[in-house]
Amino acid sequence: MEVIRIRALRGPNLWSHHTAVEAIVSCTPEEQNIELLSGFEARLRTRFPALSALQPTGHTEAVPMAHVLELVALSLQAQAGCPVTFSRTTPTLETGIYQTVVEYTEEAVGRLALELAENLINAAVADTPYDLTGALAELRELDEDVRLGPSTGAIVAAAVARNIPFRRLTEGSMVMFGWGSRQRRIQAAEMDSTSAIAESIAQDKELTKKLLHAAGVPVPIGRSVEDADDAWAAAQEIGLPVVVKPKDGNQGKGVTVNVMTREQLTKAYHTAREFRDDIMVERFLPGNDFRLLVIGDKLVAAARRDPPQVVGDGVHTVRELVQKVNADPRRGSGHSTSLTKIKFDDIALARLALQDLEADSIPPKGQRVILRNNANLSTGGTATDVTDDVHPEVAARAVEAAQMIGLDICGVDVVCDGVLQPIEDQRGGVVEVNAAPGLRMHLSPSYGKGRPVGEAIVNSMFPEGEDGRIPVVAVTGTNGKTTTVRLIAHLLTASGLRTGMTNTDGVYIEGRRTDSGDCSGPRSARNVLLHPDVDAAVFETARGGVLREGLAFDRCQVAVVTNIGTGDHLGLNYITTVEDLAVLKRVIVQNVADSGFAVLNAMDPIVAGMAANCRGKVIFFGAERGHPVIATHVAQGRRTIYVENGHLVAVEGKQMHQVDLTQVPITRNGSIGFQVENVMAAVAAAWGVGISWEAIRLGLKTFANDTDNAPGRFNVFDYKGATLIADYGHNPDAILALVQAVETMPAKRRSVVISGAGDRRDQDITQQTEILGRAFDDVVLYQDQCQRGRVDGEVVALLRAGLSGAPRTSHIAEITGEFLAIDTALARLQEGDLCLILVDQVEESLAHIAKRIAEA
Repeated sequence: MEVIRIRALRGPNLWSHHTAVEAIVSCTPEEQNIELLSGFEARLRTRFPALSALQPTGHTEAVPMAHVLELVALSLQAQAGCPVTFSRTTPTLETGIYQTVVEYTEEAVGRLALELAENLINAAVADTPYDLTGALAELRELDEDVRLGPSTGAIVAAAVARNIPFRRLTEGSMVMFGWGSRQRRIQAAEMDSTSAIAESIAQDKELTKKLLHAAGVPVPIGRSVEDADDAWAAAQEIGLPVVVKPKDGNQGKGVTVNVMTREQLTKAYHTAREFRDDIMVERFLPGNDFRLLVIGDKLVAAARRDPPQVVGDGVHTVRELVQKVNADPRRGSGHSTSLTKIKFDDIALARLALQDLEADSIPPKGQRVILRNNANLSTGGTATDVTDDVHPEVAARAVEAAQMIGLDICGVDVVCDGVLQPIEDQRGGVVEVNAAPGLRMHLSPSYGKGRPVGEAIVNSMFPEGEDGRIPVVAVTGTNGKTTTVRLIAHLLTASGLRTGMTNTDGVYIEGRRTDSGDCSGPRSARNVLLHPDVDAAVFETARGGVLREGLAFDRCQVAVVTNIGTGDHLGLNYITTVEDLAVLKRVIVQNVADSGFAVLNAMDPIVAGMAANCRGKVIFFGAERGHPVIATHVAQGRRTIYVENGHLVAVEGKQMHQVDLTQVPITRNGSIGFQVENVMAAVAAAWGVGISWEAIRLGLKTFANDTDNAPGRFNVFDYKGATLIADYGHNPDAILALVQAVETMPAKRRSVVISGAGDRRDQDITQQTEILGRAFDDVVLYQDQCQRGRVDGEVVALLRAGLSGAPRTSHIAEITGEFLAIDTALARLQEGDLCLILVDQVEESLAHIAKRIAEA
């Protein structure tokens, strides 16, 4: 078995809505049925006993090794704790070649699982040992490293529950919610609205106390100190006991509490200096340590934090008691578990010394042994939820503290005996205010119930009813995609929306091109969704991008399928038939939002059949009012667009809207059939987005089909009294549509300039000139730069073969080079002639044509 290629499908794709790893797997004849490998399955299950059944009960079909790879990769992830369920293996038309797809939640983990699965299978084949425990540990460790931490993960989960899309912007905890102009961003427990100044204030403990004191929030008195002697002087001024801590510390690092003597204070000062140069001494407040979480203007959670500790049993040493506590499966080494292992280090030993204990001391039964001064979960402390116990006055002081500092997500640390009564009544106080507070203690407290803090953060960013989505229109099909995309974007812009667009010409933001080249894939679409100035997006969705990575979005408001016809690019990437192509193209239809629309060409039976795959509603379009699909849809009162008496007609129930096609320049008074189809698709999409009919009519009237707005899409020029038409048509369906359009235009003599892309099937290349030979007098064949694997002259030979026996063509020329071919055709033109130039290098060829027109 050989894994030939691996791809990460990062969005909805040909196989499922899930992110997945897709592998092309080659199997030897024996591996195409593992029953031929004596004892293989037994050896495999010896090494991996938890492997699921290789096929459903009662089935007796041959199981190829590629299917085993699929199931092992899925099961390894499941055993490592990854929430994955989907996998699939499909044979291709090539004997022994399979497409294996396995879901992942983290791409790196999915790729590693596939690698480990292959190693496990090879070990079973060779009957060599395999370290399953080590493999699972490697997967778990990687998963913990790359997946979101509990705080960020809780926020993301809350967003997903509200149908808000998200995207990780870094390998860390920076996440974007929503799209375009409606996006918001977080970094762990910080929002994009969090003030940098507020963060800076929170880090300055002395300034924080001054501000809180000014707001009437009780705080312990204290000051900054210069050295150990000054620290002792400050302690004398404040009154013992005191707390010594770094001025801008965090997570309790370098903090020593309940300092009673000068010796203790000097040691505490030097401990704090290990973390920061600026040291504070403040009054020690006796009581419990409480963390109050404020989001916006509300207290949403509260927890009592207890320092890491063990309880003596009169038998075991402190070291052994710590080991016993750390054996709790809830305790881990990072933040992925609800509790963290207690650190038994120099700090813990120093804290033991204060209690006249050592690591090997055996504390009497019931004695509480404290191992840290602070109660942070990251050092092994515990948290008990007390949210329901918080007195309204305590909550009010916490909110006042957060607002005085300016933090929209704030962890307020309070020391007092309890939260059942006001802080002032207990001589307690707020000791710290924290930006980016940890949420773990509130999500999964050691004791008590978890609180929905993720939901609270999401609700503060997105008010009820908002999901952060902008209208997204995805367009696919065989022909007409780029024109339709451009026209939809123009209609949305006419309505006042700042529109982002991707197509085969580039990426456009509000009409300005920000990237060039073929940008019809998911990477370009994701870049548009990142842009903060985009109110709506229109994406040309080509087959290649969907195959490589899947879609750039989880749901779209509108999916447009212009046509399928006889297809294009068949025979590539295991898409061999029109039916295969339709399954791929309908991916966008399957991912229409529940409230969205699929815009489908009713005249194309394969496209019309996609309606069954749409979870939203369907808008059918087609030129013939009497077509069965159109007529039925109209009768059912559903949105339908058709052509009647020179007007585009849009109906829904009793509502009707009409557009005079003479007011739509792109259609040349309705005479160009394929442009009328493009207009119907674009209007239906704009209708589905909710654009007003006034804006739609204005947009149609002002959309010019010129080289600036729609390069290579039926651009018409005048050259010495002859008509030139430049178009990017490159498959039989497009050629047939162009011929039908050209035949509506008068001409004395018709000529065409054409080449062919080498990655088409022979019959597709030949069929193009078969069509042209019935409509054109002169044909100029040229070999372009895009041979795509063909040898010199092969494409031109196929094109000439299509002209064999052509009923109209009387003159054929073969040229090397696109520009020379254009010049050859132009040289034969006379006034009243028409020349169709099928360009390959769109921008360069249009520039060449413009130059020749200027020289004429």
